[in-house]
Amino acid sequence: MKMKLHHTPYIARRISRDLVNCEFVEVRKTKEEITREVERILDIDIEKEHDLDDKVDGILAEQEAEIEFLNADYRQLFWMTKKRLANEFGVILNNDDRFSDISHQLLDFLWEEDYIHYTVSDNKVKNIIFDSISQFLEGFEKADDAVYEKIKNYKRKLIQGTDEYDIVYHRLYEEELIKRGLM
Repeated sequence: MKMKLHHTPYIARRISRDLVNCEFVEVRKTKEEITREVERILDIDIEKEHDLDDKVDGILAEQEAEIEFLNADYRQLFWMTKKRLANEFGVILNNDDRFSDISHQLLDFLWEEDYIHYTVSDNKVKNIIFDSISQFLEGFEKADDAVYEKIKNYKRKLIQGTDEYDIVYHRLYEEELIKRGLM
């Protein structure tokens, strides 16, 4: 599953919780400080992909007439163009590779800035971070489905995109993540 901006606060909290609770990681800053930095790094990674998507949209918009004339599949053209430009934007498109790279970035930052210390191999700590991301995203879909079902069955109808809907969604979503042990 693709990581999105609204996931990052939850994933950051999950990573910092798992690092704090890890027996072979010594935490040298507060959990909140770690969470803030992890979220910042995750946001930067996602923003790079958004920039890439915007560039691809621009390229395809310039060719819109030709795309329509040839009756080409826009989604396929989008994906092919995105694949071609991904390296230029520093975006890894394969999720496992991407999560592994993000895990390395996070580990490097947390170590270099003295947020954490450990005496085991880098890979062992990186796997804690990688597993946090993977497990969260696996559970996300189930939690998200459960929240949509709850909102659908509310007595008063909430309109998606309104502030009220967003507040209720985020409250229920956090409850569902806690219930599933994802936070």
